[in-house]
Amino acid sequence: MKPVGLYPTHGPARDIPGIPASCRDQAWERSRFEWRVGDPGDPAALVESFLTRHNLIVNDVSACCTSSEVPDREHDICGAALFVSAAGGAAMAGGRQGAPSPVPSVPDVVAVVYAHSATVRPQGEPDAPSGQTHGDWRLGAWRPSWSPADHAAAVEQVRASIARGDVYQVNVVGHASAGYTGDPLPALRRLTRLPGARYAGILSGDGWAIGCGSPETLLRVRGGEVLTRPIKGTAPATAAGRAELLASPKERAEHVMIVDLMRNDLSHVAVTGTVRVPRLFALRPWCDLWQAESDVTARIRPGTGLAELLRAVCPGGSVTGAPKLAALAEIARLEPVGRGVSMGALGWIGPDSIDLGLTIRTAAVDGTSVHVWAGGGITIDSDPWAEVAEAAAKAAPVRTALHS
Repeated sequence: MKPVGLYPTHGPARDIPGIPASCRDQAWERSRFEWRVGDPGDPAALVESFLTRHNLIVNDVSACCTSSEVPDREHDICGAALFVSAAGGAAMAGGRQGAPSPVPSVPDVVAVVYAHSATVRPQGEPDAPSGQTHGDWRLGAWRPSWSPADHAAAVEQVRASIARGDVYQVNVVGHASAGYTGDPLPALRRLTRLPGARYAGILSGDGWAIGCGSPETLLRVRGGEVLTRPIKGTAPATAAGRAELLASPKERAEHVMIVDLMRNDLSHVAVTGTVRVPRLFALRPWCDLWQAESDVTARIRPGTGLAELLRAVCPGGSVTGAPKLAALAEIARLEPVGRGVSMGALGWIGPDSIDLGLTIRTAAVDGTSVHVWAGGGITIDSDPWAEVAEAAAKAAPVRTALHS
């Protein structure tokens, strides 16, 4: 069953995270690419080729995002939405695949090209204005994919793997779903309005929708420079929570480990010697939580295409662990349900910039259920039940927004 009230395919781009304000309500879908794990081909290369064919020059991102000139958008391509699932990112990185997604209707890679022209709007296409709803919204009880005890046991298994030297850190994620009736779009919009959401928006397709309220920058390219902002470290957004997070050697060590991983990831596409960490372990609020984030930057090596860039950073280090491929193997071994739309990427690729958020604090809707995920990074010093509580604290604002 298709979710009631979702934008039809070929709809407007108004809700895409990162879309320029000048394009909202004026850019309409022209073409769409979708790929699922098991489909032929390299998804990173296929996305690059698809976007290049539609006049988004992404075969050299060191050059395509340096111009300050804005094209004539009256009839030209405005830009494209890009979504990569956790499984899609693992495929790009050559990592082990985990359990199947609980939302198989959502493709693992989606690229949607938009044209800034009313002429591409299909005849008779409804506007689907933001206030439109179809039926009363009712959300049922949440059904977790594992119990708190199972989650705690997975944390213990990661600690054992770290003790053996298999990994240094692994991000462990849980999933829950709830049945619904009515129109899910207003609920997804409430999620996008959560305080601190840098990447706030919705992407939909045939029988599915993604709502994102993420605070984390996975990848931003402007003027030939690339930026990633890994988030690692969480505490209540109180004065005491701030002091505790800043003073915690465990949280700082966990954070610095992921910063080092992201420095290594960017080094694969960077001009030698240009990788920098201009901001380390800065606290930023998201809802009622403090989150620690850092800036990792580099100048992109000439000739680097979007495919190479995606392979370097996907899936994000803050939601995998270190070393990345070993962490992906641990995730596949431990998590009973696939990560689906979470822990992936969603954002906008324009003629002068790339801006992708990491899909934490993100929900997916199919024809019958809403799905959410939450987790955290595990180190040798992690307390299993504290990790369970942290994941619940991250999921709580998302669930509340969906219920309201």
